[in-house]
Amino acid sequence: MSDILRELLRVSEKAANIARACRQQETLFQLLIQEKKDTEKNKKFEADFKTLADVLVQEVIKQNMENKFPGLGKRVFGEESNEFTNDLGRGEKITVELQSTEEETAELLSKVLNGNMLAAEALAEVVHQDVDLTDPTLESLDIRVPQDILGIWVDPIDSTYQYIKGSANVKSNQGIFPNGLQCVTILIGVYDIQTGMPLMGVINQPFVSQNLTTLRWKGQCYWGLSYMGTNIHSLQLAISKGNDGEAQPETLDTEFSHPFSAVISTSENETIKVALSQVCGGGIFPAAGAGYKSLCVVQGLVDIYIFSEDTTYKWDSCAAHAILRAMGGGIVDMKECLARSPETRLDLPQLLYHMENKGTSGVDLWANKGGLIAYRSRHRLDTFLSCLIQNLGPLKAQT
Repeated sequence: MSDILRELLRVSEKAANIARACRQQETLFQLLIQEKKDTEKNKKFEADFKTLADVLVQEVIKQNMENKFPGLGKRVFGEESNEFTNDLGRGEKITVELQSTEEETAELLSKVLNGNMLAAEALAEVVHQDVDLTDPTLESLDIRVPQDILGIWVDPIDSTYQYIKGSANVKSNQGIFPNGLQCVTILIGVYDIQTGMPLMGVINQPFVSQNLTTLRWKGQCYWGLSYMGTNIHSLQLAISKGNDGEAQPETLDTEFSHPFSAVISTSENETIKVALSQVCGGGIFPAAGAGYKSLCVVQGLVDIYIFSEDTTYKWDSCAAHAILRAMGGGIVDMKECLARSPETRLDLPQLLYHMENKGTSGVDLWANKGGLIAYRSRHRLDTFLSCLIQNLGPLKAQT
C-alpha cells in the first residue's frame, strides 16, 4: 500500500507539471479549452469547462498506475471524459490516451489541437517526462493491503474556472485565498471498494508561489494514509496509532475558548451563512474550489469546511477525506449531522465512495447529496454542530 501511495505522489507531481506547462503561454492555453456537454456540466456553474490539461492529467494517472500495478488502472475513476471532438473537417471524435512513445502521443494530441504540432510536442514532452518525488517518511513505511480492494477517485484539475482565469496576484486573507491559481488542486483519493471508506489521499497544489523573474510556479504536495489503525500524514513526523484503530486528534481541544472558523463556498445559501455568522463571527472565509477548501482544513487554517448543497462529488472529497482521517478528522454528510443531536455521541455519517446515488444520472450519480462538513477534530466538530443547530432552529422557523 505504501508503494501505491509513493507512486500516487509521483504521478501527482507529473500531473502538476502538466498543469503548469499548460499555463505557460496564453496562446497554447486558449487551444486547450472545450466546453463540456450538458450532461457533464456541474449545475452550479452556467459555463463549466473541460480542458485538455484535465484529460491529460487523468489519463497520465490512470496509465502510470496501470503500468506499475496491473489491473489498478481500470479502477481509476474521475470527472473527465477522454473524448474530444476536432473542430476541423468533419468533427472527428478523438479519444485521448497516452501512447507508448512521446512522438505518438504528440501525433494524437495534434489532432485535438487542430494540427498545432508545436503545442502537441510541448505537451507530449511533459507527459512523458520522468518525475521523482519522494518522502522519507513513506520510504520507511511498509503496509500491505490487497490491491484488489482499492478504487481511486481523481479530480485532475479541481477549480477549473480559476485555472482558466489564471489570476496570479490574489491576496490571501489570514492565509486563505478567496480565488486565483492558488485554489487549483490535483486530487487523488484511494478508497476501499467493499466498505467505501477512504484509505489514502494526495492533494497536489501546483500553484503555491511564483518566481516574479521567471514567472514560473512552485507547488506543494500533501498526503495521508489511514488503514487498520495506522494513521500517518505529511504534516506530522511520527505515526500515531489509536487504541480503537482511529487516528488520535492532534489536539484534544479540551478548551473551546477561541471562536470557530470556517471556509465556505461563495454560493453557500443565506440561511447557512447567517447561522455561521452567529457561530464563527468574523471567522468565515469564502474560497474557490472544493479541494482547496478541504486543504484549508488539512492545513489547520480553519476548523471547518461546510457546504450545504449537492454540487460536490466523490472525486472532490475522497483525497482530503483520507488525509483528514489520518489526522483524526473526516468528512461527514451535513444534512445527516444536522438531523441528529451531537450529544448522542453516535458514529458520525462519514461520506462513502463506493455506491452510486439511486434515481440519478450523469455526474449526480456521484454527488455528495447531503452536503458535507470537513473537520480535523471530532471534539471541535461536536461543539460546532451544537452551536450551528442551536442557531439554525430560529432561522428555519422564520422561513
